[in-house]
Formats: sequence, structure tokens, C-alpha cells
Amino acid sequence: MDESPFLKLKRWQWWLLVAINIFFLIAGQAAAVLLGRFYYDKGGNSKWMATLVQTAGFPVLCIPWFLLHPSREASTSSTSPSIKTLALLYFVLGVLVAGDNMLYSVGLLYLSASTYSLICATQLAFNAVFSYFLNSQKFTALILNSVVILSLSAALIAVNDDSDGPSGVPKGKFLIGFLCTLGASALYSLLLSFMQLSFQKVLKKETFSVVLEMQIYTSVVASCLSTIGLFASGEWKSLQHEMEVFGTGRVSYVLTLVWTAITWQVCAVGVVGLIFVVSSLFSNVISTLSLAVTPLAALVVFHDKMNGVKVIAMLLALCGFASYIYQNYIDDKKARRLETHVRDIQHTA
Repeated sequence: MDESPFLKLKRWQWWLLVAINIFFLIAGQAAAVLLGRFYYDKGGNSKWMATLVQTAGFPVLCIPWFLLHPSREASTSSTSPSIKTLALLYFVLGVLVAGDNMLYSVGLLYLSASTYSLICATQLAFNAVFSYFLNSQKFTALILNSVVILSLSAALIAVNDDSDGPSGVPKGKFLIGFLCTLGASALYSLLLSFMQLSFQKVLKKETFSVVLEMQIYTSVVASCLSTIGLFASGEWKSLQHEMEVFGTGRVSYVLTLVWTAITWQVCAVGVVGLIFVVSSLFSNVISTLSLAVTPLAALVVFHDKMNGVKVIAMLLALCGFASYIYQNYIDDKKARRLETHVRDIQHTA
């Protein structure tokens, strides 16, 4: 707590920084999921292409990273990790990102956008466990309440007989989509905890440029692995045909992939930014807030079914989110009171 440079910010400055990252995460994730579902609905069928676009937009981050590059020298860390250590770290994280993206691509292929989003709420329960063991995250009554409620929200979708997939998807493939999305949520949670641990134990830098660095380098690794998978699977041969038969035309096909790539990067900056500013568990909780955005947007855009169980699941998710936000507000007040108390003692000493 006393090592965080963000406690030196005024309260409104810190919340503004958090709010910006929250906006990036929610808007980016909701738009990316809808575009991914649009790609499948209009004739796209390449799981590897859907995986690749989740990280292929990393070049757009090079612009802000280049502008922020000099600020890296402002880090208070006395030592920097070796190139070998950084290379190993980014490679491992990149492999995890590629595998996670592939699971998400399969899940979205066989699930509707709203069902997919609601199942993703399980990532919070997974992350609470990983954060406890890897990041020394303390459990409070409010956090536990948040985890239980959000887990119940996702469980309702799992047992709901009216849970829907895209038209023509049999029940067996719906189950595959559910399991892949569940597995992706667990892997994503583990990835967030590893990222937070990396900031604390390896990178030890206190500038936002390190956030962009991590995102860029891990995306490079994940994109390379996804490209290898695209060619090794032979799916690249069908891309020309996909473009020709795409429901809204060739230009729309290209724009869909481009904007999907960009929105995933916007989301990723928000995710990593919140890990850096707050914690991996907080970042994961915020990502569940998209449950209030994506299903409603899918209802309008794709006319997804919104039955009573989905409505209850969404309301539960919002309650869980509110519970954690309130806990974070309490922790923030305690941290600042303690900082003020320590400064008073040092001033009078």
C-alpha cells in the first residue's frame, strides 16, 4: 500500500484514472464480443482468425507507447529485470493469452453473445481464488458475497434449459461452447493474477508505459502463435471464400476484422491498466460489468432471447459488482487515512 505511487494522487485524480480504464475495458469488451458474434453470423467460420484478431491490433498501441517511452525512466525501481527474464515472462504470458483467446473463440462460435457474456462471469470466482494464493488478496464479507452472487449468476445460465446458441447449433455443441467459455474464464483469471504478480515481483516499474509494453509484447507472441495455428490448421485456405460469401460484403468483412482487433486492444489496455492501478481481482470484477452492456446490446443488435433466467442472472451480476465496488471504496478510505496518519507521525517526529 505504501509503495503505490497512486496514493500520492488526489482522490479525484485516482478515480479519474480508474474511470478511464473502466471505460476502455467495458466499451472495448462489449464492442469486441458483438463484432465477434457478427463475424460468425455473417459467414465467418475460422476459429483461428477469430483468435488472431484478439491480439493482432497491438500495433495501434505503439503510438501511445512511443509517446510515453521517456517516462519509463521515472520509475523508482533501482533494478531492472534482464532481457532473458523479460523475454521468458512475455513468452509465457503470450502463450497463455493465445490459448485463452482460442477457447473464447470456440465458446463464442457456439453461444449467443448474451449467453456467452453471462457465462464469463465465472472468471471472478476463479480470480478470487488465484488472487488469494498468488497476490495475497484478502477475502472480506463483501468480496465473498460478490464472488458467490456472480458465480450463482453464471450457474443459472448453465442449468437454464432455454439457454440459447446461434440458430442451427445443436445442444451438444452448445455444451462444448459452455465448457470452452468456462475454461477460458478460468485461464483468463489465472492470467490476470500472473500479470499482477509480474508487476509486483519482476517488472517493478511505476509508469503506465510498462502497461503498454506488457500488452504489446504478449500480443506479439500470441499473434505469432495464432498465425501458426491458422496456417497449420489449413483454415487460411478458406479465408478468400469467407470474404466472398460474407453476408454484408467484402469491405464489411475486412472492417469487421479490423475493428474487432482494435476494440480488443482497447479492452486489453483497460484490463492491464486496472491491474496496474488497483488489482487483478478488481480488473476482473469490472469486466463482469459488461454483463449489463453486452446482453442488452445483443438483444438490440442480434435479437437474442432475454428470458426471465437471463434477467435474474444479469441483476445478480450487477449486485455482485456493486458489492465489490463498495468494498474497494472502503479499502481506499482506509488506505488514505493510514497514509495521512503515517505522514502526521513523520511530521511530528
